[in-house]
Amino acid sequence: MIKQGDTRMKTNKAIHLWSGMLLAVITMSMLSGCASHRDMVSAAGADSNAQREQVVVAVSAEPSTLDPCQGWGHGNTPLIQSTLIKYNEDMHFERDLAVDYSLDETGLVWTFQLRDDAKFTDGEAVTAADVVFTFETAKAAQASLDLTFLEKVEAINDTTVTFLLSRPTSVFLNTAASVGIIPAHAYDADYGINPVGSGPWKFVQWNPQEQLILEANEDYYGTVPSIKKVTVVFMTEDAAFAAVQAGQVDVALTAATLADRKIDGYHLARVTSVDNRGFTLPVLPSEGKVTESGYPIGNDVTCNLEIRQAIACAIDRELVAETALNGFAMPCYSENDGMPWNNPEVIIQTDADYARKMLADAGWLDSDGDGIVEKNGIEASFTVLYPSGDSVRQAVALAAAEQVKPVGIHINVEGTSWDDLAKRMFSDGVMMGWGAANPYESYCLYQSKGAFQDDFYNPEGYQSEITDKYLSAAMEALTAEEAYENWQLAQWDGETGTCMKGVCPWVWIVNVDHLYYVRDGLDIGNQQLHPHGASMPLLQNLHEWHWTSEEG
Repeated sequence: MIKQGDTRMKTNKAIHLWSGMLLAVITMSMLSGCASHRDMVSAAGADSNAQREQVVVAVSAEPSTLDPCQGWGHGNTPLIQSTLIKYNEDMHFERDLAVDYSLDETGLVWTFQLRDDAKFTDGEAVTAADVVFTFETAKAAQASLDLTFLEKVEAINDTTVTFLLSRPTSVFLNTAASVGIIPAHAYDADYGINPVGSGPWKFVQWNPQEQLILEANEDYYGTVPSIKKVTVVFMTEDAAFAAVQAGQVDVALTAATLADRKIDGYHLARVTSVDNRGFTLPVLPSEGKVTESGYPIGNDVTCNLEIRQAIACAIDRELVAETALNGFAMPCYSENDGMPWNNPEVIIQTDADYARKMLADAGWLDSDGDGIVEKNGIEASFTVLYPSGDSVRQAVALAAAEQVKPVGIHINVEGTSWDDLAKRMFSDGVMMGWGAANPYESYCLYQSKGAFQDDFYNPEGYQSEITDKYLSAAMEALTAEEAYENWQLAQWDGETGTCMKGVCPWVWIVNVDHLYYVRDGLDIGNQQLHPHGASMPLLQNLHEWHWTSEEG
């Protein structure tokens, strides 16, 4: 069994890696990236008074739609639309459109009382009928939101709405915090590209692959943003870096390999996250089985628990963060580090000697002296895939592979397309990334019925009746405290669980920091703990941003 230990976080150091390569990339980006976006963001150097009421933000990920029923805002704030409730910076729920809400004693009926002063940006009042329409439309769409547990939603009057669930579902409030309310009277096929909402921001214009423009909603029932115009431009991280150097944007998402550069007029904002990176490792042997889609299942090396746990023990997560990501990451031990439902006992200590002992005790020996242990004629060698072009996943995977070599395990790190990865992820390891503000993610990652599906959640094939019991109890709990207890037991109950001390279907390595260059004089507020993806999480508190001095 893997030993538990405390991990002290070292002072993060900026280590200059691949400086010559980066300089070449940056130079090329300045020659091409700046020119292609010059017209779009040239306003950044315009009249200073006007500029103090607007910001230009460069991010890398563009939404596919602005329709909450098709996935917009799930896991983040929808900006344009309001939600019934929302998260505060401590990841606790606050009221938004709802002034009150309650759950009956059966755990099946939620009742929400709505505020009576909310209006859509076309002047129409927000009513319970709009809430009903939103959730019925979202359920019918069957997009990224799971509403299979929703039996019926009903408007009792203009300001009262009830939800009847088919079973108690503790994550219902997390779901409610993700669904932006849409207007029944103004919803059509073009809503996703020309939305109307009741949130703090009003939609103005969207030029796909270029920019999204928002304006402050002056009729917002809450505090109206002090920044009146926001232009979100979609750039690669290299192009965004060049745009910062040219002073063309106010905020820009950047990469760990670029963030150690000092740029006059800007400071680096470093936001902690639950955006994790780690290996999935197939837990079954290769026996000729295939998934429903026909892809091979199993790996004769990673199916051995001692192999998976030895890898987990051998990796120095602090060293990976420092050497691979310039110190812009934190050690990771689960899919939900730092969340209220995380079990703190999942933390393990780095111990290469213990990893070697586990392998030797299980019969893995280097009999031919090639540096790789073997057992029953099988070498401890396997492949871990990452999506080509993802420098962070590549760097983390390579650093981890180097650290397991001394214990006799060889990991071949291979970049490939997402299409190829989707076919091979059931038989090879994969450098994955998850992290959400919803414990339902843990249910998706580890429930037995989710194994070997094409959705990337459980390709390693983890299945456990004990874990299923805890996950079901967490989902059906009537209080947050009861739910949290069972989420934690699913991770580790003292004998088994999903964590690295347990069955270890994942080897968690780091939570990456989300990094942004911010123009001096602009305050981007207190950021929440960011989930997976560094673009949209940045904008969760956009309504709180403000200029603090004439520097901007």
